[in-house]
Amino acid sequence: MVTNMAGKHLITLQEWTKQEIDTCLDTAYDLKLKMARRIPHASLRDETVFMMFFDESTRTRNSTEAGATQLGAHAHFLDSSKMQIQHGDSAKDTAMILSSYGHAIACRHCGWGVGNNYIREMAKYSRVPVLNLQCDLYHPMQGLADLMTIQEHFGRTETKGLKVSVIWCYATTHKKPISVPLTQTLLFPRYGMQVTLAYPTGYELPDWVIEQARKNAEENGGSLKITHDIEEAFEGADVVIPKNWGSWYADGKKDIAEIREGNTALTEGELKRLAENKSWKCTQELMERTAANSIYMHALPADRLNEVEDSVIDGPHSIIYQEAENRLHTVKAVMDLTMGGRR
Repeated sequence: MVTNMAGKHLITLQEWTKQEIDTCLDTAYDLKLKMARRIPHASLRDETVFMMFFDESTRTRNSTEAGATQLGAHAHFLDSSKMQIQHGDSAKDTAMILSSYGHAIACRHCGWGVGNNYIREMAKYSRVPVLNLQCDLYHPMQGLADLMTIQEHFGRTETKGLKVSVIWCYATTHKKPISVPLTQTLLFPRYGMQVTLAYPTGYELPDWVIEQARKNAEENGGSLKITHDIEEAFEGADVVIPKNWGSWYADGKKDIAEIREGNTALTEGELKRLAENKSWKCTQELMERTAANSIYMHALPADRLNEVEDSVIDGPHSIIYQEAENRLHTVKAVMDLTMGGRR
């Protein structure tokens, strides 16, 4: 257990040790029980967290804001389009000013090729912890909630050897970040899981992610397999996470200028490519290939028309609402551990 994490940034879980992640989960379990038993736990009374959003949010904003309140802190919601960022304030300016006003800065910025760099630049100049609420590359808060949910279902010491499939699925709502599958692919092998990453050609994750994930697996008794066969991904799986992600890495730099302007609308070319992979859908028939005690997970929002059948997402294998609830307990744990130690 790590007893002092005050002032620590959370930009990616890859930069936290397993001991730090485990301490965070220990704290999340404790806070979840306290909330259920109506035990006050206002450890951050009179503290302030600034929540900067460049992108839309439901679970992330509300879990962070509610969590801060329950810990006795106050969360300021900041819409980046209404800030002076639009008139020239840099990441440095923003970080130095906000960190002089409060105790943490939490930011969501999913712009491809921009978001992670922006959050890291803020962390460089901030006097308080900077917490990544999702960027173009990572979603550490979702990763923590996913790991907690898997542990709750199978047991905290029973993750080694679990067959977990991270599966691309067809969706047409918008071009989604790669941050959720990327985070899962890096994190789960560190807990000894046998991870299968499944996707059609053109939806690859960056090479460095695969290299690091295989290293994580080797060091922790896990494994990573890549397949382009959706049926293989479901076969015998204990955990399936079928979710769409965009073709950012495969498309390269041609999208960066467009996405920097916040445009994630699907182009005609993208829609055509997606249509070629319309069969990549989580169906009841595919779920019948999984292990008897398997679980279906999704970070939400799901494209219920295209990604998954209602009989699956609303069925007995689905634990999406438990997963969503754990977003609250894990972000509370992160704030509880990292805030309160202004640098």
